Amino acid sequence: MTETDEFGEELADFERRIAELKAARSVSGGELPTVLDAAIFELDHVVGQLLPWYERLSASGTRRSGASADRQEQHLLRTVFQRLPLPVALVDKETVVRRLNGAATAFTGVRAGYATGRPLTGLLAHADRAAFRSQAAAVARGEGDRSLTVRLQQRPSVPVHATLAAVQPSGEPRTTVLVVLQPGGLGSPAPADPPTGQAPDLAEATRHASLMDLMDAMTTTLLSAGREPALQAAARALHGRFADWVVADAGTAGEAGHLSRTAVLAPSDKEAAVLEAQDPAACPLVVETARTGSPVLQIRPPDPDAFGRDTTGAPVLVQANVTSLLCVPLQDGGAVHGVLTLFRCGPRLAFSMAEAQAMDMLSRHVALAMGPMRPPA
Repeated sequence: MTETDEFGEELADFERRIAELKAARSVSGGELPTVLDAAIFELDHVVGQLLPWYERLSASGTRRSGASADRQEQHLLRTVFQRLPLPVALVDKETVVRRLNGAATAFTGVRAGYATGRPLTGLLAHADRAAFRSQAAAVARGEGDRSLTVRLQQRPSVPVHATLAAVQPSGEPRTTVLVVLQPGGLGSPAPADPPTGQAPDLAEATRHASLMDLMDAMTTTLLSAGREPALQAAARALHGRFADWVVADAGTAGEAGHLSRTAVLAPSDKEAAVLEAQDPAACPLVVETARTGSPVLQIRPPDPDAFGRDTTGAPVLVQANVTSLLCVPLQDGGAVHGVLTLFRCGPRLAFSMAEAQAMDMLSRHVALAMGPMRPPA
């Protein structure tokens, strides 16, 4: 029974006793003092018990009403945040995303569930990341609002004006940075509105069909390679249709010094020549994949030096504008005999988990086609 129910019962009992006292007014004069004493006792009960009880219940109801109003206000603010037509994100001082609204999801092409917990700088071109992190940290320290022009990694030709402001959400111990992205940058025309909503099922079906086509093409290539080495034939089948760059390294697994660059297929022969002369041992990603025998999928690679540097000293991933990569070991019977690395660049759709799984399967087929690799019994 709630306190309100108990108060209601007590009040009902009081009303019954008052009714009895009213009826007792007709008693003889000698008994009236007793009735008067009972009436005074009931009045004391009202002043001493029922009135304070009522005040407690009223105050509690007010608090509940205030809490309910706060919840309604928070719900309204969340709705406004999600439906705001401008791309908006809430990040911490390290630019880690706390919330991403629907417009920001459509504009960046990244789902809110994926972006949450990851740095917003991962969506930006490499050259803009340090400046954005510095400005976000300054805003979080209370040094005033900031703005700067940045570019998304998948659309480097389109400037984006980013406005950063400090906010203190209710219940949050630290300052949060509100980031508003205005497509087009200052003084530039805004690009066409990005598509909104979830990708239709037709797109998923198309990607699945493309995967099946790739697996068919790879199988055909490996079975009909003839005198061409299987690894080079596989790289040729993957280039263009599946990846912008294909880099193949073959050799003894576990020792990066024994790996050698076998094939490089790039958007241009000039770009390919840069990596053909690169030592695989200078590529941390290749070395780690060969050592562990585990495939690696990275979306917007966080470490620009993961694939080493070119002859000019610039990070390969930055120079090639790599937005996603796959690095898979070529292993047969548990032994790694090479590494295949795939890059996608610019606005091209990033590698998906399904594509990474398919590539992991194809890498084992390539390893088998490269020749007998198991030691004799």
